[in-house]
Amino acid sequence: MPPVPFSNEPTTPRPLIVRLRNWVGDVTLALPMLQRLAAAGYAPVLVGKGWARDLLAGTGWPVHGLPRTTRERVALLRRLRDEARDAHPGFARAPVQALCLPDSFSSALEFRLAGLRALGHAWEGRRLLLARAVPRPRAMHELDVYWRLGQSLLGTDEPPPSGAQLEPTPAQQREAAALLATHALAEPVIVVCPFSGGSWNGESKNWPGFADFVANELPTLGLPVVLCPGPGEEERVAREHFPGARLLPGVNLGVYAALLARSAVMVSNDTGPAHMAAAVGAPLVSVMGPSDPTLWRPRGAAGRVVVLGGQGRWPRADEVLAAVRQAVATPR
Repeated sequence: MPPVPFSNEPTTPRPLIVRLRNWVGDVTLALPMLQRLAAAGYAPVLVGKGWARDLLAGTGWPVHGLPRTTRERVALLRRLRDEARDAHPGFARAPVQALCLPDSFSSALEFRLAGLRALGHAWEGRRLLLARAVPRPRAMHELDVYWRLGQSLLGTDEPPPSGAQLEPTPAQQREAAALLATHALAEPVIVVCPFSGGSWNGESKNWPGFADFVANELPTLGLPVVLCPGPGEEERVAREHFPGARLLPGVNLGVYAALLARSAVMVSNDTGPAHMAAAVGAPLVSVMGPSDPTLWRPRGAAGRVVVLGGQGRWPRADEVLAAVRQAVATPR
C-alpha cells in the first residue's frame, strides 16, 4: 500500500512517532532510514532509552525517554499522538502515524492501546496490532532491514547507503576536546571497547585476548589508549584489568561519539560503540568471534572499517595489531 501523498496539507513536516530499539547499535543502524524519512517530509518524534537523547542530539529530533511500565508508555504515546494532531492536520488521517522498530509483541500492543496506527514487522504474532505489518527480511544486514521498513512507508525501492552518518553537536565536540585536555591526553588517541552487552547464539562476543592486547600490543604504537566504560562495565575493568589504558568513566554517548570522531582508531568488540565509530567516520578495527559479519558488521566509509574474525573464528593478536598499525599510518 503506497503512502498517502502530502497534497493539500501544510508544508510543515508531518510528525511520525518512532519507537526506537533498546541497543546502541540498532539505534545507530536505523539512522539512515530515519534521515531518509525526514528528507521525505516526516518529522521523527522518537521514544527510546535515556541515552538516545545524547546520542541523537545532533539530529535535532525530539527524543522522549521510554517509561518503565506499559501504562506509562501508553500514556506517553497518547500524549505524543495528541500533540501531533495539534501540530499537523494531516496526522489524524494518515494511514501510518507511527513506526515500531522493536519486534516485540508488547511494543506493537502499546501503539494499539494508544490509538496509533503503526507500521512494523510482522513478528511474534502481532500482525493484527499493527496498521501495516511487513515481513522481516532474513539473512540481511540490520541497516538494510531498517532501510526496507522505511522504504515500505515511502512506497519506494531506493538502494540503501553504505553506512550510517552521525554528527555530534558542537557542544559535544567541545566537551570531548576538554575531556582529553583535562586528563592530559595528547591527541590522537586510540579508543578501545572491550565490552559487549549481548551474546550470539549463546556465545560471548567479548574477544578473550582483548586485555592482553591492550597490555602488550597497543603500547608498541606509542599513542595514548582510552577506555570509556559504561554503566556496570567498571566492574569488569577492575576484574580483568587493562593496564596502560586511561579510563574515562561516565562519558555520555554524544560526547563518546565526538571523542571517537577525533581518535586515531577504535578497536572494538561487536557492540554498539563500534557502529558509532563507523557512523562518525572514525577508523575502526572491529573484532568479531561468533557473530556473523554479513548481518552485523559496522558499515562506514570505504577503507575506514576493518572487520576481523567472525562466524566462530576469533582473530589473532598480530592480525589485529597489523590492522591498527595500518589505520594509524593512513592519513584521514
